[in-house]
Amino acid sequence: MNFKDLGLQPFLTEKCESMGYTEPTPIQKQAIPIILQGKNVIATAETGTGKTAAFLLPILQNLGINQKKGTTVLVLSPTRELANQTDSFCRQFAPKNIRCASIIGGAGYKNQIEAIRRGANIIVATPGRLMDFMEQGMLDLSRIDTLVLDEADRMLDMGFLTAIKRINRAIPADKQTLFFSATLSSEIERVARSLMDDPHYVEVSPRGKAAVTIEQTAYPVGHQFKMPLLLDLLEKEDFERVLVFTRTKRGADRLAHILEKREHRSNRIHGDRSQSQREAALRGFRSGKTNVLVATDVAARGIDIDSVSHVINYDVPEAPEDYVHRIGRTGRAGNKGRAITLFTNTEEHSMRAIERLTGQPVERVHLPDFGSFASTGASVVSNGRPAAKRVRSFGGRRRR
Repeated sequence: MNFKDLGLQPFLTEKCESMGYTEPTPIQKQAIPIILQGKNVIATAETGTGKTAAFLLPILQNLGINQKKGTTVLVLSPTRELANQTDSFCRQFAPKNIRCASIIGGAGYKNQIEAIRRGANIIVATPGRLMDFMEQGMLDLSRIDTLVLDEADRMLDMGFLTAIKRINRAIPADKQTLFFSATLSSEIERVARSLMDDPHYVEVSPRGKAAVTIEQTAYPVGHQFKMPLLLDLLEKEDFERVLVFTRTKRGADRLAHILEKREHRSNRIHGDRSQSQREAALRGFRSGKTNVLVATDVAARGIDIDSVSHVINYDVPEAPEDYVHRIGRTGRAGNKGRAITLFTNTEEHSMRAIERLTGQPVERVHLPDFGSFASTGASVVSNGRPAAKRVRSFGGRRRR
């Protein structure tokens, strides 16, 4: 099957081919024909499977056919990074007569206001900044006929439910609503159904499941040994790009500082960094200038880099769903990836919650020299050799 078979017109299929996209992904195969029909959709698929194209390609086609003026499409994103990625995709694929604009926090108002005044057909926004524009009377949503909630469960986890409801009330009731996410709990589903009538479900992957291409392991470790174990893994093993997740912004700063002192090419990204700093950190990570990026969960859904070979959870996330999103940064688009979690005795309950959500045990690797403790779950017991040799393979070759 190709993109033409899905009902897309030549101006989009030719663009797909020129960009190297020849065969649609499963989420695109299922979602695009339904969206082209104007139906409401609740879609669930693994991270890195092409959800952005699944909703933007049919939206661009409908805009090209109907030739409506003004802002008629609104895409809500949980983070600035994800909004910027969606805006970039839109600009790459939109014909010249269709304009896109992003409205995000951490960036100046002037250019965003100008983009709206020039008549953006598609606005990609974070809820907070969009509410600012609405309250100041700078944005008219009365002509919106398509609303997309991208990574909607994350927006709700971040406390944007009230904002989403207010935005939804400001938009005509007869709009098309598209709800896309990598996970979908029963609670989030109830919210989704409250925002739309008669939704069509597109469920490519089981809810709460990680990609089968990701090898998952967990290391029970004493709290004081977390940093030594992380450094041991990074210094002994070969890798391409590593994302290291922490729970707090302060923890991310501290960890990045230590890694820099150990001469690792690293940077950090979290909510307290300016937009320009966050963009610079992502550019450096994409280009290979840095190969370790320390991040809080703000980046779990905002990094679109196919070559992340490893994800390390330095801290276990509070919400089990965030684990799926974190490790979804590796093993993308059918590639293999590695996800490693370091967890203390007090985080054992969080590991069990993750396993209940994903429905699969995470292999435990015990290293007594790093304060390992008896834990529940699938275990691999060390064999008594020196600690440096007991560490499981972290990417194949040893670093030289």
